[in-house]
Amino acid sequence: MNDDLTARARIRDAAIKLFTERGIEGASIRDIATEAGVSSGLVRHHFGSKEALRAACDTYARDRMFELSRELIDEQGLENVNVGTVQPVAFPLQTYLVRSMMDGSETASALFLQTVEYGEEWAKTHGVVTDDFRAWSAVITAMKLGVYVLREQLELALGEDLASTSGYTRLNRAFVDIFSHPLLTPEQAKNLRKDH
Repeated sequence: MNDDLTARARIRDAAIKLFTERGIEGASIRDIATEAGVSSGLVRHHFGSKEALRAACDTYARDRMFELSRELIDEQGLENVNVGTVQPVAFPLQTYLVRSMMDGSETASALFLQTVEYGEEWAKTHGVVTDDFRAWSAVITAMKLGVYVLREQLELALGEDLASTSGYTRLNRAFVDIFSHPLLTPEQAKNLRKDH
């Protein structure tokens, strides 16, 4: 735990960790307070309720992920990204947001839709071949988030913890390999796109 963080930020980070591990129902205010090294009363003082704390976590994770996306894609460019430096920040937020979506968070679901809209616009300006940009972006977004839903099975298959730098790097290299090589010939794609 970073001693430089304010009590509010420590509580938020502890809640993100425990909500990710246990779900919203499985993490109590007392557990979050213990993880943050504060009293339950201080959690309630800063956030009022567990639902308000969850909403604050959702908003923080969403905003931070969009901030990271802007930094990495718009400012640095994907060709300059160092996955090893991204992983410690991105992975906990990604796993939290996926868990929050699974637990029914409106904020996390709205983030999914925002990500789909962003991907749709990106696809239109980057030469993606499709007659349904919305479906293309929605499926890509779901595929990328699905690795977090199936994290346990994926780690079993890879024999590696995705939270480690090497595991996260390996995951991202697999995405790069998949996204950078066509899986179908033009003829196969044309045939499979037909309405049968």
